[in-house]
Amino acid sequence: MTDDLRRGELNQSPDDFHLVPARPPSDPIPAKILVVDDDPRNLIAVEEVLRSPGVEIVTADSGEGALRHVLKDDFAVILLDVQMPRLDGYEVASLIRNRPRSSRVPILFLTAFNKDDMHVFKGYSAGAVDYVFKPIEPLILRSKVDIFVDLYRKTEEIRRQAEQERRLLMDNLHVRSEKLKAEQALRRREEHQSIVLKSLPIALYTASVEEDHRRLHFTNESIERITGFRPEAFLERPDFWSSRINPDDREHVLAQLRRLEEEGSVNLEYRWRCADDVERHFLDQTVLMRDENGRPREFFGMWFDITESKQMEQNLLHASKLEAVGRLTGGIAHDFNNMLSVVIGNLDLLKKSIQGNEKAERRVRMALESAQHCADLTYRLLTFSRRQALQVSTIDVAGLMPSLLELMRRTLGEHVNASLHLEDGIWPIQVDRAQFEAALLNLAVNARDAMPHGGDLTICVKNQVVEEGKPVPGGEFVVISVSDTGIGMPPDVLEKVFEPFFTTKESGKGTGLGLSMVYGFVQQCHGHVEVESEPNVGTTIRIFLPRSHDAAERQEDDDQSAMAHPFGDGRMVLVVEDNPAVRQVALSTLHSLGFKVMEAETGDEAARLLKSKKDIKLVLSDVRMPGALSGIDLARLIQKEQPDVQVLLTTGYFDGEDKLEDLNLLYKPYRASDLADRIQSLMSSPQNVQMDKTAPRQAAAVA
Repeated sequence: MTDDLRRGELNQSPDDFHLVPARPPSDPIPAKILVVDDDPRNLIAVEEVLRSPGVEIVTADSGEGALRHVLKDDFAVILLDVQMPRLDGYEVASLIRNRPRSSRVPILFLTAFNKDDMHVFKGYSAGAVDYVFKPIEPLILRSKVDIFVDLYRKTEEIRRQAEQERRLLMDNLHVRSEKLKAEQALRRREEHQSIVLKSLPIALYTASVEEDHRRLHFTNESIERITGFRPEAFLERPDFWSSRINPDDREHVLAQLRRLEEEGSVNLEYRWRCADDVERHFLDQTVLMRDENGRPREFFGMWFDITESKQMEQNLLHASKLEAVGRLTGGIAHDFNNMLSVVIGNLDLLKKSIQGNEKAERRVRMALESAQHCADLTYRLLTFSRRQALQVSTIDVAGLMPSLLELMRRTLGEHVNASLHLEDGIWPIQVDRAQFEAALLNLAVNARDAMPHGGDLTICVKNQVVEEGKPVPGGEFVVISVSDTGIGMPPDVLEKVFEPFFTTKESGKGTGLGLSMVYGFVQQCHGHVEVESEPNVGTTIRIFLPRSHDAAERQEDDDQSAMAHPFGDGRMVLVVEDNPAVRQVALSTLHSLGFKVMEAETGDEAARLLKSKKDIKLVLSDVRMPGALSGIDLARLIQKEQPDVQVLLTTGYFDGEDKLEDLNLLYKPYRASDLADRIQSLMSSPQNVQMDKTAPRQAAAVA
């Protein structure tokens, strides 16, 4: 209640109102501040900075202690240290936010570490409203805390004044003069609320209980900013509001409204089509107002635009599912790829021994392709869940697309008419070329499956500058649009289209991973994806990939293979691998290349052999091994003590936690030709040691 209103009430005679004395300005509402830090010196220092009249400082030296205080008391603001034993600040903040009573208490993180964007974003996601970095500037801390204390006091004052006003109206309801004064106060308060609400995504309305479809009488102009419609539009016809509710939500919303008279209030959440024909999510809180005899008088309600929060919820849910798939895949990738290494390696060796037997060669070739499909699937799962780094290069999209279109045409068949539209001057992009090609092939295969009787597939490539906004970042992008004339998707399917393992295809026809992998690949490239679809019309998927200002790299011809003839010349290679089957395949492959070979089961054993054997020219080592020395540790030791010995590391799964920097890495499962090419490259250029993560060769797209 405003000061003007309070003074107006005090000017009335005591016979008219039974007033509760207002709080003197000099007597501030008590406010409690919770300070949580495991260092008692920090607690003392913060308490000294924040001490002031009417403020009680409550301290806790652990997350558990903080939660006990939150269960007992209400706080104006909570100052929370990030780094604490047992429960850290992020966990404590999440627990506080999950409790309804404390969910709106402002949380300020205090930290001397974690100043990078990722940790700051993690803090805001946990519920923080601000960060204060140590060493703390007293003036800054005091200023920030004073704002929240003042906001708490004003909120508490409003709450108390509201309670005071309620008692006032109940005590004086029978006095007609008091009713008149209350109406005057109400008008003044509405004017104040109108000013505040104009700046918020909230619209207030009333509605008659006599109307079936509700004519909404909006009491402020916010509705035009939110929906694009003037308040008068909702009065033109009775069904204007209900006709624009999403059909899937309409029956549920109207059923809840029919129960409003017996329940007294309802919270409705639905999608509503605005003036620009874009559906937005609204939270509609409706209360039934009754007259003095208890009869229903009218509805009073509030509209909240929650579109952005729903989008963030969906993004968080999708990210959680990607994380779950990533954990699952990462857990099995190492052993799975080791087994595939044995299969692919032995098939490569077998292929050499059956030359001339056309039937056997065809069977080996089919087995190799199937094994490579398995390797590709694991690699893409790790990539789209961001548990394996992309092999990035700068590519010329305009130069790549014609050959990729020909590959698509062979894959799609004669019933699909595939065409390409390229704008002039397409910018280069930085992507994993194999993943980029696989993503577009996935989209093309999905489009083909959506056109069982044939149709048109159109790929458009253009440059586009996107304005900064939510929920996608702005910038310069190359946009690749893949459009089909297929069966399209209804809204409920469209919402789940990028979820891992979600598929509308019958059992055995698809994994449900194709579009998830596209989504993960684009996200890892710092781009985004848009989908438009209409049943029986078709679907368009747009991939936005950031422009690169580097020159496009020239693609090398992969057809030349070092496996054409042995080149080892009797030089010695040390194979370090704890898996006997994988080690045996590597030994056999190196023998076939003309090398002499020694073997070691652990990094420690390899280190001892390197000290006693001086003729070793190359070490082929797994990254993950038992013992004191991992493959990376062994490589560092060789670089330091025997820099003339080349090192090639292999791994079935690498999560990026260890820094490889200038080491060479070959991913399992690898072909014999891949191993030969890498070794020949190292042997021919011993001084040119550089990072070269050779990913599995990509096969056909995963539908």
